[in-house]
Amino acid sequence: MADTLYLSLWYPNLRLAGLAQKLTAVLGTFAKHGGESRVYSATVWPVSWSETAAFQRVYGHGERGVEPEAAVTDALELLHEDYAYEFQIEWSLWEFEPASGGLDARWAKQSRLVRVVGYGPLFDSGAYEQDGHIRIDFGSDAPFLDEELELDADTAKHVEENVRQLVELTAAVEKESGATARLLWSELGESLAQRLAARLGMTN
Repeated sequence: MADTLYLSLWYPNLRLAGLAQKLTAVLGTFAKHGGESRVYSATVWPVSWSETAAFQRVYGHGERGVEPEAAVTDALELLHEDYAYEFQIEWSLWEFEPASGGLDARWAKQSRLVRVVGYGPLFDSGAYEQDGHIRIDFGSDAPFLDEELELDADTAKHVEENVRQLVELTAAVEKESGATARLLWSELGESLAQRLAARLGMTN
C-alpha cells in the first residue's frame, strides 16, 4: 500500500526571523537533486490548516516560477508566530508508464509537486515540535518501492535510482540549511527503509 512520505527538519534555537533563510536554503537545494530551480507557488496559512489561506500566489511551472528567495520574501511579508508558510516546487522521479494507445510500457521521468512548509512556533498549537521547523511533503512513496510491479532488473534499477536521489536530497537539505536533526517518516508509521529492504530482498 502506498504511503505519504515526509522529511522533518529541526534547527537549534530558531527564531521566527531566521525562518526565511532556512526555507530559502531548503528550496534552493532541489535544483541540484532532480528538482526545479524555481518555486511553483506560495501559500500562507494562519493559525491552523482548517483556516482559509491568508495569502496565495501561483507563479507557474518551469520558467514561469520564481527564485526561492523571491517566493519566500513574498510569503513572509506576513510574518506571524501562528502562521505556516507553504511552498510548492517540482521534483522529478522515475515512474512506470503502462502500455497504452499503441505505445509500449516504459519508464520515464515524471514531475511531481513537493510541498515545503515552514512553521511559526505557535501554528497549530506548536506543530513544529512534532513536524519540524520545516517539513517536506514528498507525496506518495510509490516511486521508491513500486510494489505493484514485478521486481525485475529494470524495475529494481529505477527504484534504486529514485531512492538514491531521495537520500542525496535529504542529506543535502540537512547540510545546506544547517539542520541539527532530521526524520524521514511516513503517514502510516511504516519504515521506508524496512519496506525497501523487504522489497529488494525479493530478488535474492
